[in-house]
Amino acid sequence: MDRSRGGWASWRVELGPLLALAGPVVAAELGWMAMGVVDTIFVGRLGAEAIGAVSLGNALYFAVAVFGMGLLLGLDALVSQAYGAGRKHECHDWLVQGLWLGALVLPPALLLLWGVAHYSDRLGLHPAVLTEAKLYLWAAAWGTPALFAYAALRRYLQGMGLVRPLMLALVTANLVNVVADWALIHGHLGLSALGVEGAGWATTASRMYMAGFLLVFAIRHDLRNDRGLIRTSLLLRFGAMARLLRLGLPAALQVTLEVGVFAAATTLAGTLDPVSLAAHHVALGIASVSFMIPLGLASAGAVRVGQALGRGEPAAAGRAGWLALLLGAAFMTTAALVMVIFPRTLSAVFTTDSAVIAKAAGLMILAAAFQLFDGLQGVSTGAMRGAGDTRTPMLCNLVSHWGIGLPLGYLLTFHAGFGVFGLWIGLALGLGVAGVFLSLAWRRKAGALARGEFSLAGAGVAH
Repeated sequence: MDRSRGGWASWRVELGPLLALAGPVVAAELGWMAMGVVDTIFVGRLGAEAIGAVSLGNALYFAVAVFGMGLLLGLDALVSQAYGAGRKHECHDWLVQGLWLGALVLPPALLLLWGVAHYSDRLGLHPAVLTEAKLYLWAAAWGTPALFAYAALRRYLQGMGLVRPLMLALVTANLVNVVADWALIHGHLGLSALGVEGAGWATTASRMYMAGFLLVFAIRHDLRNDRGLIRTSLLLRFGAMARLLRLGLPAALQVTLEVGVFAAATTLAGTLDPVSLAAHHVALGIASVSFMIPLGLASAGAVRVGQALGRGEPAAAGRAGWLALLLGAAFMTTAALVMVIFPRTLSAVFTTDSAVIAKAAGLMILAAAFQLFDGLQGVSTGAMRGAGDTRTPMLCNLVSHWGIGLPLGYLLTFHAGFGVFGLWIGLALGLGVAGVFLSLAWRRKAGALARGEFSLAGAGVAH
């Protein structure tokens, strides 16, 4: 039975816990994005080709790695609902199964990364950036085991409301990344100047640090509070793995489709001139930074929705999702205004190349057009994930991005003569469709929760 209070008082009660979760998570997301920004700033001194190489290498890497990370998104619902129900031992079990899942998906992920690097010559990419992009990709690939471990640990801690260590891990990892970029890209501390490849090795070092940080925190927190983590069985449980995959596979497909469409757009931009690719990377970096706030709100919303359902309070779960959605929409509207007013100023943060700045500033206007919709689709996806629905966002991304946005962008770019601006018109339309559709889907889900129509994502770890 839902014991939460009704009326405006219940919304005020929810606001505090939601912001307490969202604040550190947003800071962590910004910290994650800051690594890419710092990489771009450091290699920006090497010219437009170097910026394009980092953009292309990173896009190719995440087109593969994001699937493994996405599989672990099922932990959001499983851990938060178990924690809300007071079954903390199940939270520990889900972490173990998540680490197993990351280990199992690692070999095929590395094989795919090798294939991407090996066959990228056939994609028709600009030769000035392809060689450097492949060096970045190989260096970043060594950080994949740590990336998957970090993803599992993050979902585990986040689901139990332990978000401050996530923020600390990302803030301090940025310090590691800055020093490593400075030393490896331009050659300091007695090291050779590796250029773009050095940015890839700096990224690997940062990811290894993040995974180690969260692992140490999880163990120390368990020892201090005697929660039972260190006594949890390390066995792979096939029933639990099947349940995790039922939630994680659609989520993985959803994020792969979403990240993949931007990777595809970057790859298409890579067939244009280096200035267009660099401008695309700069504008995408700025838009990605603004998206970190609704992405953090999506994670916080997923946790609050899942914990409320675990407590048997579906109406409170609906309020948590709506509140996260409203906060995300308010921020992204503000971000759009900033992009419209200061496009050249924002672009100049990344590069001093006047041609890149001019083209990136034009792309910023298109980025401003989809900010609100990007926020709506991101937060709605998180809220629905907390309620155990990962299939609807997956289907929406398939239709909106791959069925509408990218084909239109391709036609405008290569057949209508719009150049890189055509790609961004397509991206904007795809995000617009996704934002509207997923907002309506959450409205339908919230209505079902208000009527008490819900089921938990799982009834425990199968032994």
